[in-house]
Amino acid sequence: MQYFEKLLDFLDIEQAEDRNQYLKFTEKSSVNERRANGLAWYPIAIRGTEMTKGDYIQVEVERTTHQDVSHILRFGMPAALFSNHDPKEARIEGIISHQSGNKLKINFRIEELPDWASDGKLGVDVLFDDNSYAEMRNALKLADKRAESQKDQLLQILIGEREATFEELPTANVQGLNESQSAAVQKILAANELALVHGPPGTGKTTTIVQAVKALIQQGVKKILVTAPSNTAVDLLTEKMAEQKIAVLRLGNPARVTEHLLAHTMDNQMAEHSSMKDVKRLKKQAQEFKQMAHKYKRNFGRAEQEQRKLLFNEAYKIMKEVEQSEQYLMDEVIARAQVITATLVGANHYSVRSQQYDIAIIDEAGQAIEPACWIPILKAKKIVLAGDHCQLPPTIKSAEAARSGLSKTLFEKCIELHPKAVSLLEEQYRMHEKIMNFSSEAFYDGKLKANAAVAQRLLFAGDIPLLFIDTAGCGFDEKLEGTSSTNPEEAAFLMKHLQRLLIELNADYTTTDFPSIGLISPYKQQIAILQEQLAHLPDIDTYKHSISVNTVDSFQGQERDIIYISMTRSNSEGEIGFLADIRRMNVAMTRAKQKLVVIGDSATLAQLKFYDNFINYAQSIDGYKSAWEFML
Repeated sequence: MQYFEKLLDFLDIEQAEDRNQYLKFTEKSSVNERRANGLAWYPIAIRGTEMTKGDYIQVEVERTTHQDVSHILRFGMPAALFSNHDPKEARIEGIISHQSGNKLKINFRIEELPDWASDGKLGVDVLFDDNSYAEMRNALKLADKRAESQKDQLLQILIGEREATFEELPTANVQGLNESQSAAVQKILAANELALVHGPPGTGKTTTIVQAVKALIQQGVKKILVTAPSNTAVDLLTEKMAEQKIAVLRLGNPARVTEHLLAHTMDNQMAEHSSMKDVKRLKKQAQEFKQMAHKYKRNFGRAEQEQRKLLFNEAYKIMKEVEQSEQYLMDEVIARAQVITATLVGANHYSVRSQQYDIAIIDEAGQAIEPACWIPILKAKKIVLAGDHCQLPPTIKSAEAARSGLSKTLFEKCIELHPKAVSLLEEQYRMHEKIMNFSSEAFYDGKLKANAAVAQRLLFAGDIPLLFIDTAGCGFDEKLEGTSSTNPEEAAFLMKHLQRLLIELNADYTTTDFPSIGLISPYKQQIAILQEQLAHLPDIDTYKHSISVNTVDSFQGQERDIIYISMTRSNSEGEIGFLADIRRMNVAMTRAKQKLVVIGDSATLAQLKFYDNFINYAQSIDGYKSAWEFML
């Protein structure tokens, strides 16, 4: 079918570009560069090995230095153990089976570790993840096959060939939800095939999903799958459902490693099973046979080699028994769960690969590329997509794939195709109404309203909740550093304004209740300048626990009492680059709870109608100031 054939083509283009970017960087980079970019751990120490499922051995490693460096090594990713004595030859490839803090477990399909593994200078490289692409490709091929049969009603609705249908149900009584949240839960219950939850910033989308899951369980729905594109989003949903006493099973390893979350993982629940003692005993027995085999070296005689082979065979025979026992325990753990949570690709985890569900919920669907969504979709009779297509889009590496259509999410398509299936969450609990109103008009047809608890909440009496500070005519010209724009003078001005605000806040707050502050710029190099200048701010040690600096993308899903945005661009040509991505700016502006300060050059920004409207809005609420007013 042409619909899926196109998606497969886009996915091929994206995979090729993703792999090309990965190889381009890793082939030329040193281990220190790879470590700094989160692609490697080095140095590491081996903490233990054990036999595991199939023909694998599991190796536990720990990074011994640079433990504060962020990284992308996660459960399910391919990785290579290497020796820096000879990094090209001395390396073996496997799959990360567990990641927790500074420890990793990696499964390798080998009988024993090579000799170089005991010579030190060891590290772990993350490899290009072909597996995720393979899962997406398989899902699209299966969807294509099912579409050809013309019998799959859900599939036909999702691609726009049929209308979504709904049952007339008695109104559900859901405690603790506002009117629009209750309506969304009602629509999810009434949907026969598809429901869409549009959740603008601060409107309680996660709360709504969790209450919908509770209502579905009360309705008698037995098998529920809840997914999201990121581990962090899956963790949040798992946590919130567990708080509601829902029996939830988290597949994969959580990104936020807390005891509370670990209690809901497959590993933890299997470990607590009464039959696990027998499994451990068998594993220990297999390990002993294997250790006996290691006493025989390959340069011994034929008889020793035969004995070694027999010992390995015995170990693997026991491990087959272990595998069967573990599968039985796994099936029991899955059967006990009311809800299974996983990332989109993780929904095809080996333990639940053939599992089918009554309903699958995809959260953050506005940030999920469509091929990944088809993995959970094909496992369910009914689908709920929740998200906000007016915030950050999915990350697409290939400009060609993005232009061709991969950047348009299934969520966006369904919003357009099935308006009757959409529930807009209208009441937000984060922002002062003057911060909210511009975003509401620009993105949500003016439908958002601020909850009474936050609508008029100020930092202190007489404060202005939204400011646009205009640097036009100040000579704060942007500069280019590599491929990123910077504006050191704008950054310095921001610091002076921040310093004045900190002094004002000292009159009303102590260090224990001091407001949280976020400094945002869309440009990475401007972030580096802001971080450097912040370090030299007078008395910064008093406030540094309250202040964070990062890009717009890094603040997605977060909030702060005060947000500063350094727009950075200021040039006579009126070029604004990717500031033209107004969805990204929607994210930045809606992080603020009580005060939003946007600093930029109106002469450059107003070339785009969105920013011209914002400047006019700031003027209409007495929130427009010239930078000159603060420089006198």
